[in-house]
Amino acid sequence: MATIAPNLLEGALKTVPYLTKLPTHRLWLDYDHEADVLYISLERPQKATTSRMREDGILLRYRNKKLVGVTVFEASKR
Repeated sequence: MATIAPNLLEGALKTVPYLTKLPTHRLWLDYDHEADVLYISLERPQKATTSRMREDGILLRYRNKKLVGVTVFEASKR
């Protein structure tokens, strides 16, 4: 069983109020350590039709007008 440092767990738990406000009942998180990219899927499969890159380096993925995924580049630095 992996152990998690208490301060790391506390930091992760601070995201809970924001995660519960997302427009979905399920979400999937995938982190690519080598690329330092966090993938957040609000639907699986995403089947995104368009995407929009924000100025802060976060990619929003849409199917029509519905947000279906978020890609966070340089995730460990945020």
